Amino acid sequence: MPLLGSFLNVFVIMNGFWQSPWLLIIVALVAAYLGSKVVEYIPFTRRIIERREASRS
Repeated sequence: MPLLGSFLNVFVIMNGFWQSPWLLIIVALVAAYLGSKVVEYIPFTRRIIERREASRS
């Protein structure tokens, strides 16, 4: 039960952070950047991107 108490405490603290629109904008920008980097490292999506770029040139 002490673990559950600490999880609930973290959720209450994070709820306070999510009230700020600036924090949401920062999290969204970081998530978009990391998402674009992850897509480049997945082999399947990298092949799709390379084919698309080859067809444009």
